[in-house]
Amino acid sequence: MEAYLLDHLAAALRDMGVPDDFAPELETPANADHGDIATSAAMKLARVLRRSPRQIADELAEKLTARLDANRVSAVEVAGPGFINFRFSDAYLSQALADVIAAGDQWGRSDTHQGETALVEFVSANPTGPLTVGHGRNAVLGDVISSLLAATGYEVTREYYFNDAGRQMRVLGQSVAARYRSLVDPSRPTKEIEVAEGETITVPADFPDGGYLGGYIGEIAQTLVDEQGDALMDAGDETPFKVAAQTAIFADITATLQRMQVHMDTHFNEHTLYTDGQVDAVVERLRGKDMVEERDGATWFLTSKLDKLGQDGEPADTVLVKSTGEPTYRLPDIAYHIDKLDRGFSLAVDVFGADHIATYPDVISALDVLGYDTARVDVVIYQFVTLVRAGQPVKMSTRKANYVTLDELMDDVGVDVTRFFFLMRAPGTHLEFDLDLAKEASDKNPVFYLQYAHARTASILRKAGEQGITADGADLSLLTDEMETTLIKELLRMPDVVTRAAEQRAPHLVPVYLRDVAVAFSRFYDNCRIIGEPSDIASARLALADAARQTLANGLGLLGLSAPDRM
Repeated sequence: MEAYLLDHLAAALRDMGVPDDFAPELETPANADHGDIATSAAMKLARVLRRSPRQIADELAEKLTARLDANRVSAVEVAGPGFINFRFSDAYLSQALADVIAAGDQWGRSDTHQGETALVEFVSANPTGPLTVGHGRNAVLGDVISSLLAATGYEVTREYYFNDAGRQMRVLGQSVAARYRSLVDPSRPTKEIEVAEGETITVPADFPDGGYLGGYIGEIAQTLVDEQGDALMDAGDETPFKVAAQTAIFADITATLQRMQVHMDTHFNEHTLYTDGQVDAVVERLRGKDMVEERDGATWFLTSKLDKLGQDGEPADTVLVKSTGEPTYRLPDIAYHIDKLDRGFSLAVDVFGADHIATYPDVISALDVLGYDTARVDVVIYQFVTLVRAGQPVKMSTRKANYVTLDELMDDVGVDVTRFFFLMRAPGTHLEFDLDLAKEASDKNPVFYLQYAHARTASILRKAGEQGITADGADLSLLTDEMETTLIKELLRMPDVVTRAAEQRAPHLVPVYLRDVAVAFSRFYDNCRIIGEPSDIASARLALADAARQTLANGLGLLGLSAPDRM
């Protein structure tokens, strides 16, 4: 319905001389007495048309009344200073409910972007340690954004980008090597290093500066001892240790993602950007645009020409290659994004943590300089997660490091709850993950509330079946009670919610919507009995209950959550 109304709104506004670039918007009134859907377009156009909002609204309402199908919209009303409220007809509601029922598990989906392709890059953790809670929010956001894009017609590829080379991996190999040698020869010297103020730990004397301290390093080293004995004691460099660590850690990462119901279609190794010459090509292409300069032994991207300012407010350039010859991570990131766009994707979505907020604009700037359509790249920045218990930040114990692993969180609260809580807030807002609430089996727990609502609808269908009540051939025009029509209207919102959530990369809109459906269903069932009513009424209401069940199931499915029939 929203698309139908927006099309006619746009046409009516053009008839009134409104510029084509004005995009009218619709909203659902907080008060049902104000109609089923509304627009404030008249008030926004007052300055453009140099008329009062009320005059504009009166003319617009008249044009819309003439244009709109009375079998779909029963009334177009002007209210207040210039709101236009629309009321759906009973005939439209019953036919639309029939469409919901007919769509089944496809309800909520659309073909808006049929024929377009999207690459969603997310997680992208280097194989230096287990996935943390922060990685978990990234994983779930990327997974559900992918599902939402697919639900609007995109052919979606989920991609994991990682690096198995560079300093981080060298330090990882050196960390495992030091632990391995100390296991083979416990008499080797040790040293104390400080891990927090007033807190030190004992490590092998050859443990690298900035080495990885998690218990998983010792486990990998012990596996090497079990498999190789002392054969690696004289290894010339860290390579065998790095390879063993990368293999073990990436297997752990993959298992964690599978447990969370996250799958990847492709994996992209940053190292290939070097071996294929793509990193060097970026520098030369930027040089050809007079956007690169050698200075102080380093290679600089002249972002000052693009009006980039530094922390001091003065024009600032960006280092691409350090004086040591080591590229900064912006350089391979630019090459990687060129590769994405050269692969022909209509849309490339990046899911990044807040630590990227100051760096990704340089990548976009480089793409723009090189002539790429940067409108095809969309960056989703999410804020980090704080675990709380009894209102206080909490650090869960872990065998792996001084952070909470994603597996530990799932052990504590379960997979469905973990996924849902990561989706409860807009990506750009800080998330407090309430562990007490997450484990509460009551209506206070939002995921429990939604799953229980689905289980309740399934229970109703079972009980009705036991009484011989069926929804086959139901006369949906009988559903005229306020609670019935309110529920129908909620169900009809789903395609628009899914589309908006996909376009805005805002998965949190779906849980909010599903709660509205669950609330509307609860009120409907509390006021509109099924069993014990005349057969025609019972059949129609059962059809509505099943449509609510299907809508909840479809929404939970988009979120990657189970829809239990019993709880």
